[in-house]
Amino acid sequence: MKMSTKAQSAVTATLSLALHYKDGPLNVADLSAEQGISVSYLEQLFAYLRRQGLVQGVRGPGGGYILTRPATDISLADIVAAVDGADSANRRDVLGQNHNPTNEMWDFLDKTFQGFLKGITLEDVVQRRRRSNSGSATVASVLGERVSDEARHN
Repeated sequence: MKMSTKAQSAVTATLSLALHYKDGPLNVADLSAEQGISVSYLEQLFAYLRRQGLVQGVRGPGGGYILTRPATDISLADIVAAVDGADSANRRDVLGQNHNPTNEMWDFLDKTFQGFLKGITLEDVVQRRRRSNSGSATVASVLGERVSDEARHN
């Protein structure tokens, strides 16, 4: 399974908000420069995230975006659902109409992946990043660590 580019960008943006949580709102222009994501694309992502109650915009000087709740309370699944939710539902509807014999398998894999993402919070990614020697741990490294942990327990 693979996260969409939109979901990956949304996770990256919210991770930056989590890393700067104590510093107050993060300016979109600064975030754009830091992440290499255009301002207009970030605004689109934040619109999805805002509608789902994950981020809040702060107007005026020193404004930007902040998380609406602690990073411990926001899972990667929350972020992915905020930006890809409608796409996933539409994909399942189309698959259901095709009566493809593999639909059950894909539905199972999709639900398993979503369950996996529910178990990883932004705080998990922040802590992994802080523990890493380079300070640049990626979401992929946290996912890989999680897969390794689950494989050891099964």
